[in-house]
Amino acid sequence: MIRTAVLLAAGEGSRLRAAAASKPLCPVAGRALIDHALGGLAAAGIDRAIVVLGYRGEGVARHLAARRQPLSVECVWADPSQPNGVSVLAAEPLLAGGDALLAMCDHLVDPALYAAVAAHGAVSGLTLGIDRRLGHGWVDPLDVTRVATRGDRIAAIGKGMRRHDAYDSGVFAIGGKLIAALKTLAAPSLTEGVRLLAARGEAGFVDVSGFDWIDVDDPRALALAEAAWRRRGLRGDTMPDWPSTIPA
Repeated sequence: MIRTAVLLAAGEGSRLRAAAASKPLCPVAGRALIDHALGGLAAAGIDRAIVVLGYRGEGVARHLAARRQPLSVECVWADPSQPNGVSVLAAEPLLAGGDALLAMCDHLVDPALYAAVAAHGAVSGLTLGIDRRLGHGWVDPLDVTRVATRGDRIAAIGKGMRRHDAYDSGVFAIGGKLIAALKTLAAPSLTEGVRLLAARGEAGFVDVSGFDWIDVDDPRALALAEAAWRRRGLRGDTMPDWPSTIPA
């Protein structure tokens, strides 16, 4: 069981700028996105989070320091103008060669999904949580990363792929092979790193279609996330568990 998570929170979040100057601090049901993420990781059994900060990171760091966290939190920094693989590499020194759960701070995720990927582990190189509910209403078809599988391996990954049978949930189990792959790239993006491992048969997956998640990347997704909590009649800062359903 993986106990350490890398949480990516360095991006500029331009599509959500109208709701919050800093995406990690964007409130959903009265609770910042990054607090939802850290709470969910802790509920999944993760006891240490390496948070990668960048854009407006000083404010996020102050926010984290001012609150009692449900797990140990360490912050590192990455250039927000660079691809997200740079953020993964920024966490490497604190990983000390160990495996980690990799997650996005702007994704609201059922803790059981985190737990399923962490329990599966990186195995031969990398494991991605995939969702086979194609066409689901919470997905932005122009932005979601698509996945094609073959057997128990990832065959292809990318946005806009015509042939695909799953979505990328944004939750991974990673190890040293992904770090090594990213280091070979001039502009290291996470998708390109996965492609390198997939070409060698070292990118596996675990089906997480039974668990809900949503990428809160724009006002529409934010509204869907808010609606999920309203259906339960509780505020995010008083409810640590995930709503039972995301409205389509």
